[in-house]
Amino acid sequence: MSKSTTPEDLGAALGLLLRAYAEAVTPALGDLPHGSRGYQTMCEVVHGRQPSQAALAARLGIDRTMMTYLIDDLVEAGLVERRPNPDDRRQRRIVATDRGRGTLEELCGRVRAAEDAALGALGDEERAVFRRLLFKAAGAGAVHTAETCALVEQALKS
Repeated sequence: MSKSTTPEDLGAALGLLLRAYAEAVTPALGDLPHGSRGYQTMCEVVHGRQPSQAALAARLGIDRTMMTYLIDDLVEAGLVERRPNPDDRRQRRIVATDRGRGTLEELCGRVRAAEDAALGALGDEERAVFRRLLFKAAGAGAVHTAETCALVEQALKS
């Protein structure tokens, strides 16, 4: 924290942390289409939490038009496919390919290491508490967690 930032200045502290996070995570994502947005989308798709492209856009706070381009690029990269939704033929489900699941497994490890670097001032236990409190304060479940990475790794070994 800079000398001009007081401990009570939450906005400034969050801004500094967000910049450190972006500087650490962006290179870890390599050439993944759309960088961190592509990564968050892949996490949602691999875990099958959202039934449609529109639901993905709403969950991740991405404009529906931009989500179309993002999914197009993930399809072109061979990471996801659009398939008919058996529950609603008007919808297309976004499903991860084997390549997409493998790519996400690799990226999870890199992102976790980058996140740990961004949170380097905290010990392991402090990081775990910080993550829990941050997700609670944000009012939503985690989009990316160590548990999601473990689930991907387990699914790939099955």
